[in-house]
Amino acid sequence: MKKKLLFSMVLMAVGSLAYAQSAEENAAKLPIQQLFEGMKKSDSSLVRQTLMVGAKLEGITKTPSGEMSVRSDSFEGFLKSIGKATPGDLDERLSSIEIRIDGDLATAWTPYQFYYKGNFSHCGVNAFQLIKTAKGWKIWSIIDTRRKDNCK
Repeated sequence: MKKKLLFSMVLMAVGSLAYAQSAEENAAKLPIQQLFEGMKKSDSSLVRQTLMVGAKLEGITKTPSGEMSVRSDSFEGFLKSIGKATPGDLDERLSSIEIRIDGDLATAWTPYQFYYKGNFSHCGVNAFQLIKTAKGWKIWSIIDTRRKDNCK
């Protein structure tokens, strides 16, 4: 009888821990989902709400000679381009969001396909760094890859 009670208590503790992790992972996904919703709606103010002040935006590209390069972009420029787009023009479709959390730091891995005005443009992966603030999870940085082939 004592073994059954102990086993039940362990199962409840593990279940509670799994729920807490899942709830926190879902909370960390919210700014990512809001960012892509804002892009699709051409709502730069919605996107801005997801970002920490000083957030970084980078992309991995190949130079004409085939060497890898990291390109840094301005979030201000990115936000302006979102605001100038017509709603529906910018459609980044995520195939999944994988979240890892340690305290107030989260990392998200999001494979995607990007469509511009309904036409396939490119695919790749976004890697997000998020920080938990008093106002919830905020995006600190995004780095992505971009390619036109080997897209799933």
